Amino acid sequence: MKKTHVLGLVFIAASIAALLTLMDDISTYDSVESARRKEGKFVHLIAKLDTTKPVIYDPLKDPNYLSFIAVDSLGSSTEVVYRNAKPTDFEKSQRVVMKGSMKGEVFECKEIILKCPSKYTDEKVAKL
Repeated sequence: MKKTHVLGLVFIAASIAALLTLMDDISTYDSVESARRKEGKFVHLIAKLDTTKPVIYDPLKDPNYLSFIAVDSLGSSTEVVYRNAKPTDFEKSQRVVMKGSMKGEVFECKEIILKCPSKYTDEKVAKL
């Protein structure tokens, strides 16, 4: 076998190994119920904040603890624990994308992305 063939095979094997490693991080959006069935696995949830329940965040006591109830589009809810500072304008967000995993009945969130309403919508309507 030529050296170029061997190098080509090594490159292909390394590429396949890299893709398989990256596939562990790929996730689709799940509902609360499907996340419960995948307990311990990394998932993405899209939900909204349940404004009827309290948001637990005390920056003086523990600035890296946020707890709230999230409700998905199917009506299922779960307690969410986020061990980081509360995002700015958290309560104003229309939707919350959360990345993490279920631990029992609690969603242990690693990252929060806020989906805020467009700040330009009302201004455009008012100008028309």
